[in-house]
Amino acid sequence: MEFTELADYAIPAGALVEWLPCATGPWVPDPRPVSYIHEAHLNRSAAGAGDKSWLGTAFEISGPLDVDAFRVALGRWIDRHEVLRSHTVLEPSSGEITRHTVPIGGIDIGVVSHGYDASSQDNFDHLHRLFDDYASPHSWPSYVFATLTPRGGDGPFTVFFAADHSIIDGFSIVLVAHEIAALYREASTGSAANLFPVGSYVDFGAVEREQMADMEAEKAAVEIWRKALGTDGLPQFPLPIGERGTDSQNGLSTWLLDAEQSKAFSSTCAAAGVGYFAGLLGGLAAVGREVAGSDQFEVVTPVHTRSAQEWAGALGWFVGLCPVEFAVGSDCSFGDLATRAAESIASVKPAAAVPFDRIGEHLETPIRPRFVVSYMDVRFVPEAAQWPEWNARALRSKAYTHDVYIWINRTPQGLNLAVRYPGNETANAAVHAYVAALRRTVEEIVAEPDTGTSGSYSSVVFETVS
Repeated sequence: MEFTELADYAIPAGALVEWLPCATGPWVPDPRPVSYIHEAHLNRSAAGAGDKSWLGTAFEISGPLDVDAFRVALGRWIDRHEVLRSHTVLEPSSGEITRHTVPIGGIDIGVVSHGYDASSQDNFDHLHRLFDDYASPHSWPSYVFATLTPRGGDGPFTVFFAADHSIIDGFSIVLVAHEIAALYREASTGSAANLFPVGSYVDFGAVEREQMADMEAEKAAVEIWRKALGTDGLPQFPLPIGERGTDSQNGLSTWLLDAEQSKAFSSTCAAAGVGYFAGLLGGLAAVGREVAGSDQFEVVTPVHTRSAQEWAGALGWFVGLCPVEFAVGSDCSFGDLATRAAESIASVKPAAAVPFDRIGEHLETPIRPRFVVSYMDVRFVPEAAQWPEWNARALRSKAYTHDVYIWINRTPQGLNLAVRYPGNETANAAVHAYVAALRRTVEEIVAEPDTGTSGSYSSVVFETVS
């Protein structure tokens, strides 16, 4: 599944319908605290940062839209994920956060049909405003649904969903299409959805706070980040990216490897004794050496915090961060770099167990990751093989808080890469050169695997070192 902005999705002309949750049950005071990352997000957005930070998805469902069945499906999905029925309020003067939650069955779905065919551009403009207006950390609902039926009305119809980042992460997003489609089939045909049970992100916030009693683990995490900050701060993209604007950005999405090439890359990583992600970091380190002459690879990478089975399919923001760093020599083979990457990941992974913003409090400095690489293996998400048929896409808002952010997703279709970066000519040229070098590198690893400690691979990778 590709991860792009809404503007990169082929939105058809047709009739748009908004599906707006509204509470019919009581708002019950809820003493459970928010997660650390949710609290930090509320504070940042209240201060004017991190606004319009929604994530979303779009996908098609075959056949004409059954309004009643779709309404039922959305209601059942909201009942399934408690975080969609819970609202938090930040009191600006005191910083206190209060929560209220609606019980299961207490949400109805309002249907707003525009009742006419609109152009593709008009539908895009409407959806973009809808997402920006509703998917906010301080409102409820902080998410919204829409459907688009093409001219003629025979289908397939397209489902759009967006939610503020405070209640959803990248892995949550790739689960949405399967769950809503399954619940819609259940409501329209009686075929059981057979969704596995999930826990509540609202419960996770309370559990996370309790787990922070491990002072030794917290101390170790703080030291990892203190070392990563050093004297120069967190790592930056290895090439110049010009001035970073406040509201201007560019993005690209591309497929690095097809399914068979991806399997071959996995085999090469296994032969080197490392996992797929360590292999990718080894490749990225080689690219930094090639395009920028970097003798040190440094990056911040997200790590999921879904530490119990109940969180595996829950909607929420289950993410910690780790600083990865290792040396890159001119005589290193792929095996060398991948092994160093694996060792670095293992040494810093405990840092992800401690919320990132709590680390900043201990170090008494705001920590803003600048160069981030995120990796997800989503091959085994239910019905992932159907994503091309469903025209499924993960979506992100235009707002951002990092200099360069790279998402790499291993899917049943192959290896997809998406990048978000400052909207200027310097950054555009740098990122395209970097991605082109990465494509060459992973293709060479697949074509001529060399996992030894020396050999011809290094001369291929580093031949254009400047």
